[in-house]
Amino acid sequence: MKDYLSVNEFSKLSGIGKTTLRYWDEIGLFSPAKRDPENNYRYYSPEQLITVNFITVLSGLSVPLKTISALGQQRTPESVIRLIEQQEKQLDMEMRRLRECYSVIHERLEMIRYGTRVRGGFRAVGGVRIDSDAVTEEGIAVDETQVAVLHREDKMYISGPLNDFKESEAFYEPFMRFCRQAEELRINLNFPIGAYHEDMESFLASPGQPDRFISMDPTGNRKRAAGDYLVGFARGYYGELGDLPERMKAHAENNALTLSGPVYTLYLHDEICIKDPSQYLVQICVKVV
Repeated sequence: MKDYLSVNEFSKLSGIGKTTLRYWDEIGLFSPAKRDPENNYRYYSPEQLITVNFITVLSGLSVPLKTISALGQQRTPESVIRLIEQQEKQLDMEMRRLRECYSVIHERLEMIRYGTRVRGGFRAVGGVRIDSDAVTEEGIAVDETQVAVLHREDKMYISGPLNDFKESEAFYEPFMRFCRQAEELRINLNFPIGAYHEDMESFLASPGQPDRFISMDPTGNRKRAAGDYLVGFARGYYGELGDLPERMKAHAENNALTLSGPVYTLYLHDEICIKDPSQYLVQICVKVV
């Protein structure tokens, strides 16, 4: 092999672009073995491939070039161990963040897609939604104007503290107190936020004043158990449910349904996907026993 390689030859041999080699030279990270004094052409020695490998391996581990440059002059097994251990911790944190982001995306997509199906209408057989492309006359038609008994799967969530609605307070003030406590409670507000009433009686008495706020974080330690639920939908800003509570009560009485357990409020469509607050789409559900 030649004693020295031109920048073109070294670039092809190393797989590092000429622009990158020039940049590395400019920042003092990796310089050519020699320069032609007449034309300033850069020449590299084949042995410099070892240094290139050192740079690309650490760079591939997301180690900053500045750190690589500082380490390059005095690297030892011990110093590399410390660096890689530190990088391992940072990557662990980043992977946890990415996993949480993925979880938020999954929850958001699930709710937005379901809200879109509700808006368009679907059929349910035995309380289970039938895919829109299925041709059937069975079951019941469900859309956002209907109150119906539908099957719901297990749903994990994190429960916030009991709300303390002061006189004349609406939904907004306690909700903001909940948001300010979120970090202390280790609640990620990027997940959809819902509301919780202890029972149907509490819900009917104050539908816009939930007993608690909940985060639909699937790593939560509370669970909405699978089963058949009386489900209704409404449009409006947070806490504004129109006549939905009365319609749900009437549906239960007219069909001799026994309702038990908490009432869950979930905003399928909120400010994330709708600009007009009056068009937020909310789902209310309470278990049928």
